[in-house]
Amino acid sequence: MPADDPWTTQRKLLGDFIRTQRQLANLSLREMAARTAVSNPYLSQIERGLHEPSVRVLKAIAAALNLSGETLLAEAGLFEGYSGDAADREVADTAAAIRTDPALTDAQKTALLAVYRSYRDANADGS
Repeated sequence: MPADDPWTTQRKLLGDFIRTQRQLANLSLREMAARTAVSNPYLSQIERGLHEPSVRVLKAIAAALNLSGETLLAEAGLFEGYSGDAADREVADTAAAIRTDPALTDAQKTALLAVYRSYRDANADGS
């Protein structure tokens, strides 16, 4: 496959995006594998752009990274023209801000993200 093949480029961009999001979430590949039920070597190959993951794998990765499935599918090039709505971007920005705040411990970040998710889920259910 030629190096300038658009699918090769797209796989590499997706892998870079997943790796960056995983690192922002302070997850090792092993932790990500446990959360996604996808093998550690396969996740590594996805991050390096060597494999094109299935939709099921992309959705598992999105859930593990606290991203919307649509956001990750858009990064994979499967939702052409999708750039995420404002709410999706705000959720991703909020989660990223919490994960990268140097004033919080890892335990505090995890707790804060859990509370944030629970409030969002409760409001989505109309509670």
